[in-house]
Amino acid sequence: MRNRFGRQVGMVGLAAGVLALSACGPSVGGGGAIATPSTSAATSAPSPVTDPPSSSTTSTPAPTPSTVTTSSPTSTPTSTPPPAYLMTTGAKTAQVRDLQSRLAQLNWYEGAISGTYDTTTQAGVRGFQSKRGMSETGSVDQATWASLTGMTRQPTDDEMNNRMTAGPALYKQGSTGAVVRNLQARLKQIGWWSGDVSDSYGPSTAAAVKSFQAKREILVTGEVDQRTLDKLNGMTRTPTSDELNNVKPAPAPVSATGLDPRCLTGHTICISKATRSLTWVVDGQPQLNLAVRFGSENTPTREGQFSVDIKHADWTSTLYGSKMPYSMFFSGGEAVHYSSDFAARGYAGASHGCVNVRDLQGITWLFSQVNLGDKVVVY
Repeated sequence: MRNRFGRQVGMVGLAAGVLALSACGPSVGGGGAIATPSTSAATSAPSPVTDPPSSSTTSTPAPTPSTVTTSSPTSTPTSTPPPAYLMTTGAKTAQVRDLQSRLAQLNWYEGAISGTYDTTTQAGVRGFQSKRGMSETGSVDQATWASLTGMTRQPTDDEMNNRMTAGPALYKQGSTGAVVRNLQARLKQIGWWSGDVSDSYGPSTAAAVKSFQAKREILVTGEVDQRTLDKLNGMTRTPTSDELNNVKPAPAPVSATGLDPRCLTGHTICISKATRSLTWVVDGQPQLNLAVRFGSENTPTREGQFSVDIKHADWTSTLYGSKMPYSMFFSGGEAVHYSSDFAARGYAGASHGCVNVRDLQGITWLFSQVNLGDKVVVY
């Protein structure tokens, strides 16, 4: 199954205009039948007494009523009632504003807080439920609400009413120290910072923060307030020591033995379903090997020779709400990208056709090496 992207974003190699792509993201119950009670046939009820035919000259004695045995009707089992929904599509309440604001904190909702439970809100709820292993109903029951409120803070009145007022600056130009290094490392994880990280908050850091704020519809100041920091932390993980100290990952030694012959020329992302591995090959010399997973049986990853036509370091599936960092699209909406779900659940899950990578450092490095037009071979 391929999703459809319906929004225009800035991408490497994307010509002006709107590009529609299907997206992929990480991949429950039937109702019970109601039993029909059986009809008891132990004794039939007596037939009603009727007047004799008019031609009859003799009367027939009325029959003596016999005792009729009846059976109690069989009780009808009922199916388990569906969960009571606190909010569902079509609702227009203050609680929906609270819901949308909390989803926005976790990056499952973008845009204005409307108070209307629309299809965008439904998609965000479904994505949140899928990520937490819940039934993907798209409606909010008590379990979904408890999980969401447990992971978020109470939204401010400004947040719930789209009043964009910047909070006090936590970090800004002139700030120094480990907090700035941590900030730059997190920005680098999602493609908003390039080069080495440092302890200095200068014009380049301010520019990166402004770009991040504009993308996330946060008041653009170039300074990090609590809203900006919450959004950034929600989209990233704690930087590793190597990331904080600019240690480049050493490519693991790999062999070209067993690779498809199409992978041995040029710059190729060589992907084997048999070994569930991705190998980056340059002129026949393997440079990097990464574990990968594919689409499910119902949404298989296509096989063949393709080329990278779009790169985007910070893509989000609009249908599933799933983050797809470091996406390298090679066949319509199918892409090689980092998957936090794969990192968390391993092969217990599946994509909707994309090639998932769970090694963030590895795919960050790969993304920096791959150019538009490079080959992708899936076999």
